Amino acid sequence: MDIVHRKKLQHFNLPGQAHELTFSCYQRLPLLSRDRTRQWMIDAIESARNKLCYDVYAFVIMPEHVHIIVYPRNQPHDIAWFLKSVKQSVSRKAHAWLSANHKEWLEKLTVVPKEGPGVFRFWQAGGGYDRNIVSYATLMQMIEYIHANPVKRGLVERAADWPWSSALWYERQEGVLKIDPIP
Repeated sequence: MDIVHRKKLQHFNLPGQAHELTFSCYQRLPLLSRDRTRQWMIDAIESARNKLCYDVYAFVIMPEHVHIIVYPRNQPHDIAWFLKSVKQSVSRKAHAWLSANHKEWLEKLTVVPKEGPGVFRFWQAGGGYDRNIVSYATLMQMIEYIHANPVKRGLVERAADWPWSSALWYERQEGVLKIDPIP
């Protein structure tokens, strides 16, 4: 009998700490390379922010992964619910869109276990990565790091030129998603 062990993400829901979340598309496929799917991500972040009372400090949407820094306004909190809300929303929209428009991709993103029905996968299995941020200096370093992603990849020359990140908000208070002030 083959047993597949998957790393389980452990969350530390500690008061006064922001979370830097990173999660990837299934098999690191560039499923976030179109404006349509990136907008689904923006909508999902905005919805989770409002519904679950989180501040958004920074984000970047890359073709195959996402980084986001959030801060819970309410205590106690469970960051897993924020992550689940965002990822499920995007996955459901992708499934519906592919069902109507590109069934061949729907099949490519369906995992068929030895027993039971197939499971659609927009996101890589597991929770991704969750880092608690305990200091202002670390928070600033993480924001710079995630804003630099599109530059390092060669997608743009300047971080603020990538519309799917909060870098432009930090430069001119403009962009696809409002960023909350850091206290």
